[in-house]
Amino acid sequence: MKIRVGVVFGGRSGEHEVSLRSAQSIIDAINKDKYEVVPIAITREGKWLTSEESLVPEIVVRHGYPVALLSDATHPVLVRIDAQMSFYKQLDVAFPVLHGTYGEDGTIQGLFEIADIPYVGCGVLASAVGMDKILMKKVFAAYGLPVVENAHFLRSEWERDKGSVLRMIEERLRYPVFVKPANLGSSVGISKVKSAGQLVPAIELACKYDRRIIVEQGVDAREFELSVLGNDDPKVSLPGEIIPGAEFYDYNDKYVDDKTRFELPAKLPDEVILSMQQLALQAFRAIDASGMARVDLFMERQTGKIYLNEINTIPGFTSISMYPKLWQISGVSYPELVEQLIELALERKRDRSRNLIIPFQ
Repeated sequence: MKIRVGVVFGGRSGEHEVSLRSAQSIIDAINKDKYEVVPIAITREGKWLTSEESLVPEIVVRHGYPVALLSDATHPVLVRIDAQMSFYKQLDVAFPVLHGTYGEDGTIQGLFEIADIPYVGCGVLASAVGMDKILMKKVFAAYGLPVVENAHFLRSEWERDKGSVLRMIEERLRYPVFVKPANLGSSVGISKVKSAGQLVPAIELACKYDRRIIVEQGVDAREFELSVLGNDDPKVSLPGEIIPGAEFYDYNDKYVDDKTRFELPAKLPDEVILSMQQLALQAFRAIDASGMARVDLFMERQTGKIYLNEINTIPGFTSISMYPKLWQISGVSYPELVEQLIELALERKRDRSRNLIIPFQ
């Protein structure tokens, strides 16, 4: 009997379109002899849809019929929302490909936990911490892992007293700095600020996307990414170097302009590669990640010092995205990667089921 995999895509974040592309690549690559794919689209408005006629994400988003996932651990099924509220299909495992908010931040992982459905990728805690750039860096720093200097504040603090926020930033950091929404992906809302005159509009932009803002010290550095795969005994890919075509690796550079170059694998001494791999593993374990993550690093040009930039718990998963490409150059094909992630989800569920539930006295 085939294992039924619900591939969940779309979502309410600004990375909706990227998610559709990631989902299509996964659906194309999954072994249909072993797995039955159930496409589950979440529209920009938050409506859940599925289809029995098509596995094309764009078609499911446009023409699928509405469903809901029961949060009943005894019946983890999709229910068709119609006059009869007819049962649709029970899910054996979920494969969320929801980049950004409401998908990568622990929210949908919490739903899967309540419904007792195994799911690919990180759990609630790791997803939430990995999504929040402020908490992520605090956790890394607590583990003694190298991160750049930073400052953070609330949107309400900015609106109440802009002068105090500006003074705090300029006392702690020097230009250039990067201003970022704390909870967003794909470089949306991020600005590189080279002088005091650029700081206010950069903060105003970031405040449009989140109530918590982080400002990070800019460093003259090369950018690298590594892919991590596994649960309690994870492994790390070879690193790849990103050579941005723009001022920095922003949204347009990632998805629109197509000017970024990649060095796969990165041309680095063996001892540097090993140091990067060890740091990626430490970052993965620091947030209690599982399944998969992509770890982004900086290497300062002048000193060679390596800094952790961030960890992405649901990285881009198109056939040309860095996460699968780094595994391809490390000896794991895209279809093999998809299968391993599903097996890791089931393994994690088996491990979690060993936990003793204390009965009510």
